[in-house]
Amino acid sequence: QVLLVESGGGLVQPGGSLRLSCAASGSIFSISIMGWFRQAPGKQRELVAGFNSDGSRNYADSAKGRFTISRDNAKNTVYLQMNILKPEDTAVYYCNAIALRHVYWGQGTQVTVSS
Repeated sequence: QVLLVESGGGLVQPGGSLRLSCAASGSIFSISIMGWFRQAPGKQRELVAGFNSDGSRNYADSAKGRFTISRDNAKNTVYLQMNILKPEDTAVYYCNAIALRHVYWGQGTQVTVSS
């Protein structure tokens, strides 16, 4: 079992920044892939950024150049630094992990970009 807990969401003005955190616990040694997804009202959940099993990063086109995914292995935490936020980035952001072919999700954290 893997437990994922997100934090760092909130209300921010367009052009602002936020950093999301995802702390993992449990059978973290079995995690092969981690990433961030988001789901806006009325839309499907979509990948924002993630680490592949070889450690490489991948980003959605909408995130390239503005968002950065990183991790601190000592803290078992993955971060999503989001800059130059736009209203269309408004969504619930979910941390995701795949471990031994099981998919785990965090509870989500709301990000609202509005003036």
